[in-house]
Parts: sequence; structure tokens; C-alpha cells
Amino acid sequence: MTRFFILVAMATGISSAFAATDGRSVYDGNCSACHQNDASGSPGQYPQLKGRVDKIAGSADGRTYLAHVLLNGLHGSIEAAGNNYAGLMPSFNSLSDDQIAAVLTYVSALGDTKPAPDFTADDIRELRATHKKNKDILAERHALESAHAIP
Repeated sequence: MTRFFILVAMATGISSAFAATDGRSVYDGNCSACHQNDASGSPGQYPQLKGRVDKIAGSADGRTYLAHVLLNGLHGSIEAAGNNYAGLMPSFNSLSDDQIAAVLTYVSALGDTKPAPDFTADDIRELRATHKKNKDILAERHALESAHAIP
């Protein structure tokens, strides 16, 4: 009887692990075409994510900003890692809360911050409830830049 419960517990744990959204798969299918397979970006066209997102996600305001960018998109001039960008980041509002949380957690883990910041579906669900305009997201970014929270 004990073996039965151990097997059930193991099977439940295994199925839960497979049910979790894979951030790498979400990244590959939605982000890598612009930000590259290794998240290194393309200077002047698409910002590097590797080694930057983890630092931005180091504060609550940074985590909010990152989620707002994925949920609402962003356009206009920005500076990232010493490069200027005048492009368009499309909204990924069609992705589920789990998928957005997984991809942000995945990209955060590519940086040097240990442990890497992680995002939950509940975080994203709460932020999704209020649509943000581009000017509001840019204002969030400028506030983070003033606090030196965006590399």
C-alpha cells in the first residue's frame, strides 16, 4: 500500500512538472525572431534581453514595467545598454498569464542575478486587469532610468 502512495505521489509530481509552461518554448516561438535565440538582441534594432531583464526585474516597479511591455507593447525611442532604439515592441496580450510569466522568468534566468527573479501567473493576471497606454509605460521606463534600474 505504501508503494502505491509513493507511485501516485511521484506520478502527480511528474505530471505537474510537464504541465508547467516552458519559458524557453514561449521565448523561441515569440521573441527569438527579433531578440535572437540567445537573447543578445541586435544593436540598433532589438535590445539585448540577456543580462538586462534580471536587473530590471530586481524591483517591484521593474517587474511591473516588464509585464506592462509584454501585455501592451511599446513604441518610441528608448536607450538600452548604450544603444538607441526607435522601434516597435508588439503586444503579446494574446499569450496566457502562465506563458507571459514563464517567458519573463526564463529571460530573467539568463542574467547573472542569482536567484533569478521569477514571475507568477497571478502577477501577470493582476497587471493584465488594467490596460496601459504607451505614454504610461514610457513614463514607467523613464522613472526606472532615473533610478538607474534599467541597464
